[in-house]
Amino acid sequence: MRRVKAAVLSLKEFCVLIFFSMKDKVGIGIIGTGFARKVQIPAFAACENAEVVSVASGNPANAESTAEEFGIGHFTADWRETVSHAAVDLVCITTPPNLHKEMTVTALEHGKHVLCEKPMAMNVAEAEEMIAAADGKGLLTLIDFELRFQPGRQKAYAMIRDGALGKIRHAKWNFRAPTRGNPDLPWNWWSDAEQGGGALGAINSHIIDSFNWFLGSEVSSVFCQLQSHVKQRHNHAGVREVTTDDEANMLLRFADSELCSDATGLVSVSMVEQPEYMSRLEIFGAEGAIKIDHRGDLFVAENGNAGWSEIEVGLGEAVPGYPDTGFPRGFMEFAPRIVEAVRDGRDSIEFAATFSDGLKVQRVQDAARESSATGTSVHLGTQAPSPA
Repeated sequence: MRRVKAAVLSLKEFCVLIFFSMKDKVGIGIIGTGFARKVQIPAFAACENAEVVSVASGNPANAESTAEEFGIGHFTADWRETVSHAAVDLVCITTPPNLHKEMTVTALEHGKHVLCEKPMAMNVAEAEEMIAAADGKGLLTLIDFELRFQPGRQKAYAMIRDGALGKIRHAKWNFRAPTRGNPDLPWNWWSDAEQGGGALGAINSHIIDSFNWFLGSEVSSVFCQLQSHVKQRHNHAGVREVTTDDEANMLLRFADSELCSDATGLVSVSMVEQPEYMSRLEIFGAEGAIKIDHRGDLFVAENGNAGWSEIEVGLGEAVPGYPDTGFPRGFMEFAPRIVEAVRDGRDSIEFAATFSDGLKVQRVQDAARESSATGTSVHLGTQAPSPA
């Protein structure tokens, strides 16, 4: 007689399975009161089956005022209290990048699902440690590349896979936001390389992930130029040097995939350019092109036809009181999917960026910094670059 070996769950795994399968409300712990306070907390508050139960900030006054504003029952200056809070199921890490690894590893050790802000870490080594800490735990380990969830980008993703563009030849992204061109903005972590500040991590990380996602590929080589135009800023201690970039430009090559062949990329990111905010993605193929603006407005152009034609898509919801940059619209679509996945006890969400996706982005960012420092193109090893 043939014996069938049954899958055996440990007592801890069994308890976790039962706990999450019976859970009505998802308890959320927030670490950081910047983007989280303005976007993530309002988005989760709009979810029927979620409750923000703890908020932590290195500034105790920010933690307290955030808790008062949103009726959060627990606030603290010690993020470890939020991570270990019994009612917290999901930890959202929205701190400077130099803190991501320790907070993530600790949250995973406490059996919490994790949504980590981008960039994932300070470098590839830290990102790999985060992945190792998550291995075998059966938990959600997500990077907040929320632009993937804009309805217009979801539509474009499907159109590309349906062959609307043919083989992709080139991808281009132009991003500008004039806010950091103001020299009177105070020095903070965004100005400090040791804390992971700068445009490359804040903005180019989203762009790299979007390219990987849309093209079904990875960056194979990068030439990058990082620039800091505002070189000093004031804070309470006086004048401090800015050690991060407020401009990050990249020339890219992509590994061949089912969707692209010998494809190239061009990225212009500036936090100091006038006159107004713009974030525009364009993807060009052998048979047509797609353009997506910051809210997710979608346009298509067929080869042989002049001009762009708009594709009617929903734009999702903006977050009241926050600039309509497109990121809040993406997170408003993302948040309920996270809550649903936690309630269902799942360890993945369709289209969501995982730690593995974050690591792919981190590799490009590390290579970009090396390229800027050496003035040379850096090959990432995914594919031999094509001849010039």
